[in-house]
Amino acid sequence: MTEGNFVDYIKIYASSGKGGRGSAHLHREKFVAKGGPDGGDGGRGGHVIARGDKSMWTLFHLKYKRHFKADHGGDGGSSRSTGSDGNDVVIPVPLGTIFKDADTDEVLFEITEDGQDVVLLEGGKGGRGNWHFKSSTNQTPRYAQPGIEGLEAWFRIELKILADVGLVGFPNAGKSTLLSVITAAKPKIADYAFTTLKPNLGIVEYRNHQSFVMADIPGIIEGASEGKGLGHYFLRHIERNSVLLFLVAADSDDIKKEYAVLLNELKKHNPELLDKQRLLAISKSDMLDEELIEEIKQELPEGVATIFISSVAQSGLVELKDTLWGMLN
Repeated sequence: MTEGNFVDYIKIYASSGKGGRGSAHLHREKFVAKGGPDGGDGGRGGHVIARGDKSMWTLFHLKYKRHFKADHGGDGGSSRSTGSDGNDVVIPVPLGTIFKDADTDEVLFEITEDGQDVVLLEGGKGGRGNWHFKSSTNQTPRYAQPGIEGLEAWFRIELKILADVGLVGFPNAGKSTLLSVITAAKPKIADYAFTTLKPNLGIVEYRNHQSFVMADIPGIIEGASEGKGLGHYFLRHIERNSVLLFLVAADSDDIKKEYAVLLNELKKHNPELLDKQRLLAISKSDMLDEELIEEIKQELPEGVATIFISSVAQSGLVELKDTLWGMLN
């Protein structure tokens, strides 16, 4: 999937169908002088439904279709015949999608399972036909209920990627390179900050045909939780990951400080992120000799397992996969 096709935020308009009118029909038949009321009920208006689809990875399909309108219900007929229900409109979305009220930003619900249906807007009820209103004092009511109007609203839809492992690091830490080496993903790679502007997903093949999903999330900078750099656009994706893999380049001036800044940005965005399992990988370690590695080990942050890797030289990657698999299982 190309970067331009990855859409993780969209605003849509939806309206459900109006209910059909009830019928005020009076029964007419040869030799039946006063047949009485026999008007049927109106059908309900169509619902607007959100449905989870595990085959989808992005909201790109909503980029050029942002208005969804369900059909109105059919009117009631004679002989107490009920009008047809309006056709529902289904909006398919990837798993991990959140629906918010566009005006209040309130989270309405979340789609997490394949085939999960949530009624976004209910269709209006159909009006009752005149036979409902017949009584001993009113034998031939000549009125029926109109259908209830449908609902309409604007919604914000946000996708939070469902991945097992999320890559966390500053721009140029080597996240995209690592993803391209241990998965079949082909992210954009270049020697400048913010090459990755959208999350990239890759499937890591493990032993015995097992696998797990890794997400390369755009690089964090100090102040990201306040919206600097790419700000909240990527931080929300980290919330869905089971394990956070911190990547710090071996040529960093201060590995411990970089790790602390990354951790602090996650904490400011959402303190619960610190409850996730963490692993620190020192990337680009092919530039180091044994003596330098031993020196760096003395200054590593405490409380987190550390591993030295090189995506280019493909060293330490088997150990990295084994460690991640152990953490996930």
